[in-house]
Amino acid sequence: MMTNTYLPLVGGLERSIESFTKEYRKRGHRVMIVAPEYENSPKKELDVVRVPALQNFYGSKFSVKLPLDGLFSEALGDFKPDIVHVHHPFLMGDTALRLAYERKVPLVFTHHSLYEENVGDSETVKKFVTELATGYANCCDYVIAPSESVAEMIKARGVRTQIAVIPTGLHLNEYKKTAGNFREESKIPKDAFVVGYVGRLAPEKNLPFLTRAVASFLKKEKKAVFLVVGSGPSEAELLSCFKELQLEDQLSFVGEMKGKKLIEAFQAINVFAFSSQSETQGMVLNEAMAAGTPVVGVDAPGVRDIVRDKINGRLLPHESEEEFLEALSWVHKRSPSERRKLIAEAKKTAKQFSMLRCAGKALRLYESLQPAKGFERKSEEKDWFPFMQRAEAEWDLLCNFTKATMGALTPSDEKFSEAVPLNI
Repeated sequence: MMTNTYLPLVGGLERSIESFTKEYRKRGHRVMIVAPEYENSPKKELDVVRVPALQNFYGSKFSVKLPLDGLFSEALGDFKPDIVHVHHPFLMGDTALRLAYERKVPLVFTHHSLYEENVGDSETVKKFVTELATGYANCCDYVIAPSESVAEMIKARGVRTQIAVIPTGLHLNEYKKTAGNFREESKIPKDAFVVGYVGRLAPEKNLPFLTRAVASFLKKEKKAVFLVVGSGPSEAELLSCFKELQLEDQLSFVGEMKGKKLIEAFQAINVFAFSSQSETQGMVLNEAMAAGTPVVGVDAPGVRDIVRDKINGRLLPHESEEEFLEALSWVHKRSPSERRKLIAEAKKTAKQFSMLRCAGKALRLYESLQPAKGFERKSEEKDWFPFMQRAEAEWDLLCNFTKATMGALTPSDEKFSEAVPLNI
């Protein structure tokens, strides 16, 4: 598993890698995770290789891997992977492609993000990032999309590699346990109607819109509380907004949580509010529904795969503060029996995302890609074959980078030439 971000960062991608890894190991597989080092990285980790990285890249919480492939290969030691599974098309993605060539093993890529949503407002840069991610996907043996809507989207963008839809699974048994004293510990009244948000507090999550919409609901419902679980660069802006609106008493900000406490937080929420337009699967929506929490969300990739309007929540066709307020009020006004029905439907939806089911599908995909056993090279190939593999990998990376660059600078009605076919 190769990734640009990992624990101790807490986000959907990091938790996805951690969850799948735990399930694979439980089934007897050995998994090596290659990730950047952080100042507060755990000192003891099972089969985790930390590579040198630039900390707090561009003012963010993320680390950027330095290109020290030689040291990395040495760190792997005698580990001989059957599969290289990469979770980013950039930075660590380059190393993953080279490693797959060198070890002559299949390369699987999970298209976790809509990368163009995280690079600012420049259309040229957005186009460049989209082209680069698409080209990288076409360098791989298989691509995993976390939702049907993302699979359709990347096909339309030109991904020719086969695609499997495999969302991040949940350990549903963990959500069956009785909730603890979360409300009491967080000083939330027992009779409060709790609107909740769990996730990274960052611009790509569309938090200004969500904050305004929820604030409008809180002004209307004085016994309602907005529970926010997470941290990030937009934290100060969110707090400032509630202070300015004099709604601090209806805001419960608890910071980052994980494990049992995170599940208790989900169980304490009456309706989960979500307005991000950049999700690929909305893992946090699955978690909310596993806890029996209906969701109000704006129609977007990932969200539309989970939320069914007026069945397990509300799916809004437009980004409208008025419609979002109305949807929150709709959930709030449900009778006890109607709420129980929403809760039951939410839990029913979550069953589609059990870790047993999702991990099993991923492992079957890995197994289907295994090369024929007993492959042996001719003796005269032994000296030059590794060199040729490395050269081909470097050439494919160069072609992909060039194609993405030209694609970003070429008018949309012009077609750039096909990428050089790979010999994998």
